[in-house]
Amino acid sequence: MRRFALIICVAIAGALGAMAQKFAMVDMEYVLKNIPAYEMANEQLDQLSQRWQKEVDAKATEAQNMYQNFLSDKVFLTDEQVKKREQEIVAKEKEATELRYRYFGPDGELYQKRQTLLKPIQDDIYNAIKKVAEERGYQAIFDRASSSDIIYASPRIDVSNEVLGKLGYSN
Repeated sequence: MRRFALIICVAIAGALGAMAQKFAMVDMEYVLKNIPAYEMANEQLDQLSQRWQKEVDAKATEAQNMYQNFLSDKVFLTDEQVKKREQEIVAKEKEATELRYRYFGPDGELYQKRQTLLKPIQDDIYNAIKKVAEERGYQAIFDRASSSDIIYASPRIDVSNEVLGKLGYSN
């Protein structure tokens, strides 16, 4: 009998402990789509990326044209001229590669610009989610948009609109 009472107490304590944990979901794609500053920053990054890509492509095309011209003129050139033109072509290709790396490399200008434009918005969203979690007593808030493991989540635990409200946007 005593053992039975102990098992019941442990089961009740476990059930109460499980009920005390509160979780919520937020749809980051939805939140980001409803923040005009994020959309403008993305558009600005796209335009910048396209402009830089055209610049890199122009350098690469220039190197390719130099190579094609070299191939057609090669029979008329001396050994010294051949070496000089080959060096010029290699230098132009290297210039295009360096430009691509400068703009699009891991610490390139696009990455730095993205950090400058998007990091403050992401920080604001994080702080708003944190406020919602603290006010409502959530132990965890999961991102519904990035988790492919979530098959179903009740709309009642979606706090996306609350997060937008904390950011000053209503929907």
